[in-house]
Amino acid sequence: QVQLVESGGGLVQAGDSLKLSCAASGRTFSMTAMGWFRQTPGKEREFVAAITWQGGRTFYGDSVKDRFAISKDNGKNTLYLQMNSLKPEDTAVYFCAARMGLFNIATISAQRLYDYWGQGTQVTVSS
Repeated sequence: QVQLVESGGGLVQAGDSLKLSCAASGRTFSMTAMGWFRQTPGKEREFVAAITWQGGRTFYGDSVKDRFAISKDNGKNTLYLQMNSLKPEDTAVYFCAARMGLFNIATISAQRLYDYWGQGTQVTVSS
């Protein structure tokens, strides 16, 4: 089992920055990737970013590329999402997720293949 707890969400204005954190505990030694997803009411969960846990290879959704940066601290078992130049359309509940074991890197954005999820943190961007 892996437990994930997000923090850092809040209300900001358009153009501001915000940094989310996700603390992982439990069987973290089996994690091979972690990701951030977001969801708004009535919509499917959207891929935001992901990172391979050992190699640190990063991947981004098209809507956040060049504005968001995913990073990790393996020693602290913590995942981060630095969000810059925030837009009202970035408003959503942000979830972190963990994948366990080997996987095809081409599927890193597939939310259904992630094994553990946090409870989510609300990010609201006002115009």
